[in-house]
Amino acid sequence: MADSAQAQKLVYLVTGGCGFLGEHVVRMLLQREPRLGELRVFDRHLGPWLEELKTGPVRVTAIQGDVTEAHEVAAAVAGAHVVIHTAGLVDVFGRASPETIHEVNVQGTRNVIEACVQTGTQFLVYTSSMEVVGPNTKGHPFYRGNEDTLYEAVHRHPYPCSVHGGLPLVTCALRPTGIYGEGHQIMRDFYRQGLRLGGWLFRAIPASVEHGRVYVGNVAWMHVLAARELERRAALMGGQVYFCYDGSPYKSYEDFNMEFLGPCGLQLVGARPLLPYWVLVFLAALNALLQWLLRPLVLYVPLLNPYTLAVASTTFTVSTDKAQRHFGYEPLFSWEDSRTRTILWVQAAGSSAQ
Repeated sequence: MADSAQAQKLVYLVTGGCGFLGEHVVRMLLQREPRLGELRVFDRHLGPWLEELKTGPVRVTAIQGDVTEAHEVAAAVAGAHVVIHTAGLVDVFGRASPETIHEVNVQGTRNVIEACVQTGTQFLVYTSSMEVVGPNTKGHPFYRGNEDTLYEAVHRHPYPCSVHGGLPLVTCALRPTGIYGEGHQIMRDFYRQGLRLGGWLFRAIPASVEHGRVYVGNVAWMHVLAARELERRAALMGGQVYFCYDGSPYKSYEDFNMEFLGPCGLQLVGARPLLPYWVLVFLAALNALLQWLLRPLVLYVPLLNPYTLAVASTTFTVSTDKAQRHFGYEPLFSWEDSRTRTILWVQAAGSSAQ
């Protein structure tokens, strides 16, 4: 009985807990972490939906704060057993300045790591992005790659540069003495000042000419399962990189999106690009130049730039069973269930927008 009572006292902190992924992680923890005693939700903008969660058996603490403010992060982390760091600024179009993107994604990650070290929090699950690995602007394919596949990550756009910049911060925090993994092949276990920080995840959402995307419920489930298993399997999981994939079909952007938009009444016009690829390359470069020139005067945010063109035109697909082998990950939602749920969400969003 004492062990059971102790198991109910775990404190989890989710940074970016009101974001798209963060909210799903929060709800998944409440549903599937039986040892949860307190759940702290840390975000700059707190969602009103948090109020409904405060009536349940688990204490839900909403904390308004910014990951770029070290003292706010440290206060939120103090006393937490597990931190799931999902906070980040995703911007592939250039709405935010490069300085802001770097401050959130690099300095924010540094603040979380330092807070864990200072407060003695042992387990950290760090959510990164496929952009750490690629695709690169050279058009090199990443076909059914896994966590050990070698790939030259060439980044110039501020967003992939920022998430790639957060990687050495995490690897240094997780690095055992004298061992360092090149690129994204990270060390197996790690010790720093007697503190064990748990492993980290890539939200590997393949983006390519032939690609699939991971249903967010499965991504959230992988975070919760990894966090749950870290303490028991620290020697195996600590410092490891895990791709998250759930068996959704590899299809082009257009075909994959039509799986959801087609039932909602949308149709594609034509099956071929209207412009030759070299024209798209020229337009993407021109957009990037105009954005740079106009930024002091006006915010010009084109959808097409060299990086988004690379994402849309480079084969970048993953296939991995490492998470299954290391901590038993299996998708919680099948492709059919994921597709149905997403269609209903799109239909509801369309109805509310009218």
